[in-house]
Amino acid sequence: MENLLYIAAIVAAIAFLILCISLAMTLFSLKNTLKSVSETMGGLTTQLEGVTTETTELLHKTNDLAEDILLKAEKLNSVVDAVKGVGDSVTGLNSSVRRVSDSITTGAEQNGDKIAQVVQWSNVVMGIMSKVKERKTGNSNGWTIYNPQSGKNK
Repeated sequence: MENLLYIAAIVAAIAFLILCISLAMTLFSLKNTLKSVSETMGGLTTQLEGVTTETTELLHKTNDLAEDILLKAEKLNSVVDAVKGVGDSVTGLNSSVRRVSDSITTGAEQNGDKIAQVVQWSNVVMGIMSKVKERKTGNSNGWTIYNPQSGKNK
């Protein structure tokens, strides 16, 4: 029985040795995996630092661009206000011209009768003047002048 005890101890020792070798191989494999993960994390850290730096620069450029756009928008607002002022001036000028033309049209319509009378009276005066000319050419002496001292017409 003693032999059986020695054989059991040897089997247990061999099993323990196999267990230790297997555990050592697993730990070495785990060590290599962890080393690879550590290197990968180091690379990621470096890449993230680069991305962070680029992102910060991009944010600064974006802020500068936003300020530039605001300044240009303010300048553009003044140009738009000036154009609006010109448009308002043109509108005012159009209104003034329209009022003047309406006033002239209304005045001509209201004074149409008076204008017609002036034309008629001028025709009458022209007719009288032509009759006076006809008389003057028909009578060689021209107008008859009354002389109160002599009592005779000349």
